[in-house]
Amino acid sequence: MLTSHPKIIFEIYTFLFMALVHSLEKNGNKLFKYRGQIPVILFLLAVPVIYFTDAQYIMNHESWFYICTGAAIAISVLGQVIRAIAIGTSNKNTSGRNTQEQVAEALNTKGIYSMVRHPLYLGNYFMWIGIVCFTFNIYFIIIVSLLFWIYYERIMFAEERFLERKFGDAYVNWSNSVPAFWPGMKNYIKGDIPFSMKTILRREYSGISATALGFVFVAGVREFFMTKTIANPLAYIYWIAGAILFSLIFKLLKHKTKVLYEEDRS
Repeated sequence: MLTSHPKIIFEIYTFLFMALVHSLEKNGNKLFKYRGQIPVILFLLAVPVIYFTDAQYIMNHESWFYICTGAAIAISVLGQVIRAIAIGTSNKNTSGRNTQEQVAEALNTKGIYSMVRHPLYLGNYFMWIGIVCFTFNIYFIIIVSLLFWIYYERIMFAEERFLERKFGDAYVNWSNSVPAFWPGMKNYIKGDIPFSMKTILRREYSGISATALGFVFVAGVREFFMTKTIANPLAYIYWIAGAILFSLIFKLLKHKTKVLYEEDRS
């Protein structure tokens, strides 16, 4: 009987476990390449959600509207701040915007990385869930949170496999003492790299613009569905134009000048 051969059972379980590990890593690397398309998917999903969401009570009570809107914006700003801290205190070839494959020439273990292993993904979550909160639909918030975790869990798994192979025991020892997603303060170590606002402006201008456009998009779609019209279309045009202009200016500064250039920064 099979049960009389523990070695065979162990080998079968080992084979199945390794197959699962390779599958998760392969899927994570695939999802890593397309993570930048998440905002587009959220925009598309938000349209039917806003249409079927009864936000009349919140919209009719000014105090509730400002409280809910302020909370949503604050959550997105928190995400931007987390990303800014991570990116603004990282050296070259770490925490990059690379989309094709994992890249890491150095291991970040201090500063915000001494509190959480994946601060950029944590920042992404807050940044986009703030816009989701602005739809005023609790079910959408829960569903997006679950989908975000399923999606990014695989990316984080693939990334950690890559870092473990590259840095060996140094990564293992660090990762064993630092939470993956929710920050822990007890092991905080002050970083050696000074914060750089130039790095933030150079690398985060598109994310800032996209976040602003997300809030404008939700507000415009909701107003149209509720009133069948846009009372002040110029206001939306100004917001959209401002966000696009902001992005274009910093894109030109990044690619056509050296105003935002810094040595040893990605």
